[in-house]
Amino acid sequence: MSQAPELAGGSPPPQAAYDVDIIILTISRVTETIEAVSSACRQTALDIHVTVLDQGSTEAEFQRLATGLQGMARVSLYRSGVNLGVAGGRNFLAQKGNGKIIIGLDNDAVFATDNIAAKASQKFADHPRLGALGFQILNADGTALDESSWGYPQSLKPKCDGWFLTTSFVGAGHAIRRAAWQQASGYDAELFFTWEEYDFCRRAIKAGWQIGYDGALAVWHKAAASQRVSWQGARLEYFVRNRLIIARKWQEPQLLLKLGYLAKGLLAGRMIATLKAIMAGQRWKLAATQSMPLAMQAYLQQHETSHRGSWWQRLQSELLRKPPSPASG
Repeated sequence: MSQAPELAGGSPPPQAAYDVDIIILTISRVTETIEAVSSACRQTALDIHVTVLDQGSTEAEFQRLATGLQGMARVSLYRSGVNLGVAGGRNFLAQKGNGKIIIGLDNDAVFATDNIAAKASQKFADHPRLGALGFQILNADGTALDESSWGYPQSLKPKCDGWFLTTSFVGAGHAIRRAAWQQASGYDAELFFTWEEYDFCRRAIKAGWQIGYDGALAVWHKAAASQRVSWQGARLEYFVRNRLIIARKWQEPQLLLKLGYLAKGLLAGRMIATLKAIMAGQRWKLAATQSMPLAMQAYLQQHETSHRGSWWQRLQSELLRKPPSPASG
């Protein structure tokens, strides 16, 4: 198989502009992916194209996926010879499409209702400077918030059903205005996995875009424990390394960040792994650094820093707080 992704099912996305691209990455989770694509295809009231990228399923799994997607209108299935990561895979899918809005959906999630894409599109129409929009991530049956997917300050959790401006979004369910995507140059593919949304939002905010969260837009998330980032998981290095890379990229102070990660690693019994991750982040060769204009600093202060509270409050809510169990399903 070629290393570059190739079209393996359906037709390419239309060349002319349309309303929404829904993009989905997958590896192995065939049944869940088919359910996610079916959910995307049921979105109403808009001109939508669904694009899927398989990044490493076995041949048998891929054939099951291709068969399951046959007959679904306006669905493109691509297959890659290598895993491009979340950042690189979403870059590929976004670049293939021409939708005015790019909606990202995890392969283990489904839309709560059939009008989520239409409501998201209307939100962008109502807020001309809105560059990206995070959805509410519910558990597998939609009965409660998926605590493991809350990527915002803990103080904002009481607003989980509402709307607020913020500084990032959770990838399991989100939307990005294509104009903002293009201006911010998409994700940094070098990050591969974790924090790529945060890094993208930084560049979008610098370019003058706002980032929002709307609890009225929901997905049901069937995340398996083995697929989630936790302080006990093998993906710890990406989590710590990438956050330090971003701090270095934006010329932020790193001492307290490193000390916090070391303390968390110590409490979790993962000190050696944490040290390795910190060293990897420190050794990473940056292509360039970014400056923060005053307007960007003010936005981050208003919509992130002020909600996280003092360092003592952050110690209690982020370091000493027991991490929630991933949603089951």
